[in-house]
Amino acid sequence: MPSHPFRFGLQAFEAATAQDWFDVVRRTEDLGYSTLFSSDHYFGPGAVSDATGHRPLDVAPLTSIVYAAARSQQLRVGCRVFAVDYHHPVVLAKETATLDFLSGGRLEVGLGAGWVREEYDAMGVPMAGAGTRVAKVAEYAELLRAHWSGEQIDQHGEYVRVTGFAGRPLPARVGGPKLMIGGGAPKILGVAGRYADIVSLNFNNASGKLGASSIASSGAAETEQKLEWIRAGAGERFDEIELEIAAYFVAVGERATDQIDAMAARFGVDPAALATHPHGLFGSVEQICDTLVERRERYGISYVTVAQRYLDTFAPIVARLAGT
Repeated sequence: MPSHPFRFGLQAFEAATAQDWFDVVRRTEDLGYSTLFSSDHYFGPGAVSDATGHRPLDVAPLTSIVYAAARSQQLRVGCRVFAVDYHHPVVLAKETATLDFLSGGRLEVGLGAGWVREEYDAMGVPMAGAGTRVAKVAEYAELLRAHWSGEQIDQHGEYVRVTGFAGRPLPARVGGPKLMIGGGAPKILGVAGRYADIVSLNFNNASGKLGASSIASSGAAETEQKLEWIRAGAGERFDEIELEIAAYFVAVGERATDQIDAMAARFGVDPAALATHPHGLFGSVEQICDTLVERRERYGISYVTVAQRYLDTFAPIVARLAGT
């Protein structure tokens, strides 16, 4: 298994005021998190959120992380993850190169195939089948690498056709920002293994909704299978890849058991299965730290992202493990 030092990300969704977003940026950096992630969704409260179980978004992804980079000193920023269907590849390549250039190399770029059909429909964006969307991720990854290299671009794919110029500006990091690709199914994780510096292990969200089927797609055995899909795509470079996962279910402290029961009831799953789920972290600070070390040994996962609502409660784990 690859072995990397622990890093921790925060994925933020909410900001009722500009001051709220500034406070999130400041607290994320001050508490020792590696990265502040936005999310590439565009719906506020309403039918899309109600139908999918996905939290509404207050701020746009790229603008919010530009602000975060400008208002911080060391904090890395990124979007977990850009859905390729929502962005022209050249525009995304130039925007990300520019942000990496201006931030001194503090950008991580995530790519994904998209999954919220209700959002596609609500925005009037056609949603092709999974195979097409995954193939687009691969071609976008190739275009980003080509653009960030500064060499002349000459790409003639099925979905990305770009030629006749070199990418500018040159990113701060030679070769460009670290590229993250995330997903939970064989094809997308094979592409991730082939192209990504960071692979994000996620639910298989083929249903387009968050629920019991999502959670069942990412248990211990399913996570080990996902590692094999990544390994098949990566080949000899597998040990170089940093493995990331979101801890969607977190309860720190004495009431962890009660919170497991509440979360399990909400999603219609067995509390015992949720208590040991790879996307869950429950118990005291010491117990959660031990769990993370065990999972790094078992799965190779060293990069853990939590949601904004856990910013402060998860901070003692960050303080104890970050960089170790």
